[in-house]
Amino acid sequence: MVILVQVNPGETFTIRTEDGHIQCIQGPAHVPMVSPNGSVPPIFVPPGYVSQMVEENGVRKVMVLPHSSEFHPSMHPPPPHVPHYMHPHPALLPHPPHPVYSPVPGTGEIPPQFIHQPPPPTHQTYLHYLWFLKVSDIQARSAVLSWNLSVSSQNGESQSLTPATFIFEVAVSNSGKNGKFKSVYIGEETTITLPELRPATDCHVRISATSSSIKESVSELVSFTTESCEPDPPAAPKLINRTKNSLSLQWKVNNLAGIFSLEKGKSGAFIECYYGNLKQYKLTKLSPATKYLLRLAAKNDIGMSGFSDTVAYYTAGIVPSPPLPPQFIEAGVTWLSLKWSPPNGMSSDDSLTYTLDMEEEDSGYGFQPKYNGEELSCTLKNLRRNTSYKFRLSACNNEGKSIPSEVVEYSTIPDKPGPPSKPSVKGKIHSHTVKVTWDPPKNNGGSDISKYFLEISETLIGNNWVVVYSGCMREHVCDHLKPGTSYRLRVSCVSKGGESPASDVLTVQTSAVPPGPCHAPCLVSKAKPREITLQWGPPSTDGGSEVTEYVVEMANSEQDEHRQVYQGLTRECTVNNLLPGRMYCFWIRAGNKAGFGPLSEKAEISTAAGPPDQCSTPLLTCKAATCVVVTWESPVCNGAEICEYRLDWGQMEGSMRIIYTGPCLSYEVKGLTPATTYYCRVQAVNIAGVGLFGDIGVVTTPASVPAAVSVLHLLEEDQMGIPCYLSACLAIQWEEPCCHGSDVIGYNIEYGEKQLVTVGRVTSHILENLHADTLYRIRIQAINNFGVGPFSHSIKAKTKPLPPDPPHLECVVFSYQSLKLKWGEGPSRALITNPTQFNLQMEDKFGRFVTVYSGPCHTYKVQRLNESTTYYFKIQAYIDAGEGEFSEVYAFTTIRSPPVSLKAPKVNQVGENICEITWEPLQSMKIDSIVYILQLASGREVDQVYKGSETSFHFTNFQTNCEYRFRVCAGRQYHDSTGLQELYGPYSPSTVFSSQKQELVPQCTHSTAKFAKIKKMLNDERFAAFLLLVGFAVVAILFAFVIQYFVIK
Repeated sequence: MVILVQVNPGETFTIRTEDGHIQCIQGPAHVPMVSPNGSVPPIFVPPGYVSQMVEENGVRKVMVLPHSSEFHPSMHPPPPHVPHYMHPHPALLPHPPHPVYSPVPGTGEIPPQFIHQPPPPTHQTYLHYLWFLKVSDIQARSAVLSWNLSVSSQNGESQSLTPATFIFEVAVSNSGKNGKFKSVYIGEETTITLPELRPATDCHVRISATSSSIKESVSELVSFTTESCEPDPPAAPKLINRTKNSLSLQWKVNNLAGIFSLEKGKSGAFIECYYGNLKQYKLTKLSPATKYLLRLAAKNDIGMSGFSDTVAYYTAGIVPSPPLPPQFIEAGVTWLSLKWSPPNGMSSDDSLTYTLDMEEEDSGYGFQPKYNGEELSCTLKNLRRNTSYKFRLSACNNEGKSIPSEVVEYSTIPDKPGPPSKPSVKGKIHSHTVKVTWDPPKNNGGSDISKYFLEISETLIGNNWVVVYSGCMREHVCDHLKPGTSYRLRVSCVSKGGESPASDVLTVQTSAVPPGPCHAPCLVSKAKPREITLQWGPPSTDGGSEVTEYVVEMANSEQDEHRQVYQGLTRECTVNNLLPGRMYCFWIRAGNKAGFGPLSEKAEISTAAGPPDQCSTPLLTCKAATCVVVTWESPVCNGAEICEYRLDWGQMEGSMRIIYTGPCLSYEVKGLTPATTYYCRVQAVNIAGVGLFGDIGVVTTPASVPAAVSVLHLLEEDQMGIPCYLSACLAIQWEEPCCHGSDVIGYNIEYGEKQLVTVGRVTSHILENLHADTLYRIRIQAINNFGVGPFSHSIKAKTKPLPPDPPHLECVVFSYQSLKLKWGEGPSRALITNPTQFNLQMEDKFGRFVTVYSGPCHTYKVQRLNESTTYYFKIQAYIDAGEGEFSEVYAFTTIRSPPVSLKAPKVNQVGENICEITWEPLQSMKIDSIVYILQLASGREVDQVYKGSETSFHFTNFQTNCEYRFRVCAGRQYHDSTGLQELYGPYSPSTVFSSQKQELVPQCTHSTAKFAKIKKMLNDERFAAFLLLVGFAVVAILFAFVIQYFVIK
């Protein structure tokens, strides 16, 4: 059935869809609703409205109209957001796929999906709600509310329906009919007491009812006024100002209160301090720094209210005294709990706040506040582990902050350490032991590790762990393990912070054990004289690893040393190089990657007959120092009689020779060397062959006197280790002879007229205190504990002559830069046949004497010396026999050097009969002054025209048509013991002056013409002297060349 709900203009129809959403439809509109069972559902209408069914064009409509008898204009419908009479009945909810309630457009037309349906039968439904509300027992703060609800339904004829159980909701508003309603009760009761009402207040009550068949119905409003009563307890007074002797208070005004009563007290006993209608009051004449308890009550005509909450206020006082340091309660890894007590003189009732300052070590920030409050304890969090912190406490009241307390220091506890590193194997893994090492944890929790725990598990899965080590070391040897077994190992550690979790697991497998024993080997075929073929089976167990090889060991007997004769994987081998007719013992053992197992049982197998066995070691007996008797025993013949023996003899094992062949069992060896070791061995021979040589016998002949010295020679001077005079001594050297079994303890040296000198065990000796230039005959013999050996061959040696005395040294030529020295009697030039050499030494500037000449000459010129300086010399003569003594020190002094030659003077005619002669000046020499001499030559006559220190001179009264020659020399003036002395240098070249031409022609010029003119002007004496000087220089150069080439080289 389709029901159309008509919404009038200006009204709103609210419905709830199937998904729970609220939809509001503004009028005018027709809302079609589908009823699946064909019945007309009940329509809930607001109070004062009635629903009326009408039919137009075969379509039924439900119209909600105001009821004339129950319509009150003063009552307003609830606002759209209040969920009254807006939920359709659940039976009206359809299940088609299209929307449940489609709003119809305002044109009033019916949607086309409903027009083709046949018209339903005509029914008329009428619903009526009747509320009965009653308020009784109205008090100042409560009232009793009771109600009753009747629901009637009429279809054609009037019929009363009994509604189902209702759920009622009571809402009260104290702010008018249109104010906000507050729900105060929800339930099934129909009589309740309204609580918490305001005295002398208009109250409005509304009830709504819901049930399973009726969604919601709202009653009309019921209004009433509560009775008057005493005021409510006011709020506690507030402090607006204080001094040491007063408190200024203020409180809020209560509408019901006209008079206020203020009381004060110190310890619970209150007295009234104010009574009146003011809203503030100032308490005076109070004690400073005192706590006062205050409470307030209000009063009206009905009565007095209760007192407000008690408040405590303090009058102004003094700053608190320094509190005691905070005390330690408990510490954690990242937190510390501290407590403290109020300062002395302050009670627990005083209003104090506390400031806790903290300083972290090594932070550099000083004390920082970490707590500020009234509590007497606190817990500081987010601290560092195992770290020391410093604390101080300050108390604060309204007057200010106290001095901080003494600084105390507390530390957090360390944290649990992290897991150590995964253990690792150190060294080789053995079959029963393994050495494990590990590193400490990266995070030690802030404290040192005190102990490590090493756990081991034999199973690869599961949690069966056994502690095998606990200690501070970081390595451990796990022993008593099973070979070839896998084990798991892990490590944990313990510190002050607790125990760490276990490390990562290390899995190791012990090495396999060697295989078990094999069965004894057996002979495969018939034995041969020198080889045997053996065969054997596998071992009883392989030791957990495949057998990789077998080893066959052999020995002559069970007590002899085993030797390996085969190694391989094949279980059969042939043993060669055996002795015939001998019994041999054989053992087998198997090996795998773990090693070799134990030896098998012994197998004794004999070879076939053959040549004789090896002879035993011969017995050696010394009859004398040169004779030894050798005896030996007959070996096993190996099935054939021995026909002869062979004796091998020699001084070295590798170079022995056969010295005897025959059937005897002894032999005497003669002609041996005393104290010499000899080696020998014996070999037996039969018809089957030749046996092996026996073991080598060793014998040493008895010791005897030493042998003669074979090498004796004279030592040269450069071969001697210590200096000595060869004119009085001779050095000899020899080689130590054969000692013949007893070490040489000394030597007898015979020289000269059978003079004997005994020396120790040396190989060289110096014969001293001999005569110079004398021939000696020398021989030597060695000595040991058995006596004196024979003399060696003789050698002849001659001593050298004595070294010469130093010669007398004198200076024959003194110069300003050289000294020519002469010594001894002899030619100045060196002679090749002269054996005497000279060593001339001069003292240097450091006081040391250094050699300036060494050679055979008797003269030497010391050059590159300084003028007027004393030099010290000494001389020594030496020959092949040795060096002589140095002479006494001689002192020689160089002379002063004369001034150098000046250049030719310059002559200028300055007048008719006057000319000026000038020359270049000369620097002073040391402290000596310089003077000049000017000479004038005219013909063969030379006159001195000037002497003085000036460098120019004016010459007058010269004749015309004459030539004059001027020359100048420089001299130095000095003082000595005899007085003032003068030393002049050579004259300069002459300058020619002609009175006619008035020109100057220098003698020394570069042109050839001028040089020829000057040469003509030289006189004969000067030219002869020049030629003599040149000839002497050429001869001196030739002599120097001859000495350098023939003598020195």
